[in-house]
This record gives sequence, C-alpha cells and structure tokens, in this order.
Amino acid sequence: MGAPKSEQDAMQSLLSAAQAIDTADGYPPVDKWEPDFCGEMDLVIRRDGSWWHEGARIGREKLIRLFARILRKDENGKTYLVTPVEKIEIKVEAAPFLAVRVDRTGEGKDQNLGFLTNLDDAVIAGPEHPIRVETGEDGEPDPYVHVRGRLEALITRAAFYDLVEFAERGEDETGEPCMGVWSRGVFFPLGPVA
Repeated sequence: MGAPKSEQDAMQSLLSAAQAIDTADGYPPVDKWEPDFCGEMDLVIRRDGSWWHEGARIGREKLIRLFARILRKDENGKTYLVTPVEKIEIKVEAAPFLAVRVDRTGEGKDQNLGFLTNLDDAVIAGPEHPIRVETGEDGEPDPYVHVRGRLEALITRAAFYDLVEFAERGEDETGEPCMGVWSRGVFFPLGPVA
C-alpha cells in the first residue's frame, strides 16, 4: 500500500477511476475486484439517502450516481468505494439506497412487487431480491429490499405503507402467524398479525 492520500486526493482518484470504467452492459464487477485497502474516507450516506463528504452535503446528483456504481459491501459488513486499483471505506447509516416506490402486478401468490430506488435501480422482490424487516431502536419497522451484491435499499415510509396495503396473513419461517407480502412466489413477513 502506498503513502496515505489526502481526502481530496482520494476523492479525485475515485472520481477519475469511476469515470474511466466502461460499463455499457450494466454495473462494474466490483465484487470481483480485489484492490489494496487504501483507508477510510469521511464520506457518509445518511439514513435519508443524502451523501455527505467532510461534513458537507454532496449536491451533485451526477457525482452521487457515479460513486453509487462503485459501491460494495463486504462480508465484514463494511461498505467501500471500489475501483480496480483502490478500496476506500465509507460509512452508511442504514442502507446506501432508498426504495422510494413499489408497484404491484398480479395478486396474492401470483403478484410481483417492483421497487425503484432513489438512484433509479429497479428490482423485483423475490428469491434474488428478498425483502426483510428489522425492528429499529424506536420499535418501528426498518424494511429493506436487496438491490445488488450485498447492497440493500431502505424502504421509505410511503413505500412501506403501500406494502402494508398489499399484505395478507401468512406464516413466518418458524410457522408463526404474521402479515406479509408475496412476490415471485416467495412470502416475505412484514410484521405480526394485528
């Protein structure tokens, strides 16, 4: 590993590398890259989906979208900006994306639930893109949907209310009664029966 970079040098290096990655067929293969760890950057993706660098909000949507393409979450639970030559740790308060919309086609076991994120990622919940719900410190549900790699989107309150409208009675993985939704033939528990 070379000499430590300043925050500005690291930001500029990541920006240049991200712009140079040609991914006409989708996202870059960040999960396959094994670059050297280059340290941490004072970059935070807050719970509300905003991106902050050195205490200042990043307002350039194009820059956020560019960096979002090179995000990776490793098995250790840490999130990084990754290029073929460097890996820089950043902080994520809840999830790197927000699921801002859910659309339903079909009904019951035959329905599909499509999610759209704040950065225009689109996924259909199912075996490859599960929905999970944790209980937050405030006792409120924290619902997530898998997007790509180990990255998830926090489902916004409005989208979660839509999910609740689609919910029906079922059983969780332990056989306990619960409310949940179907998508691509999979039942996803949302919470207890009211």
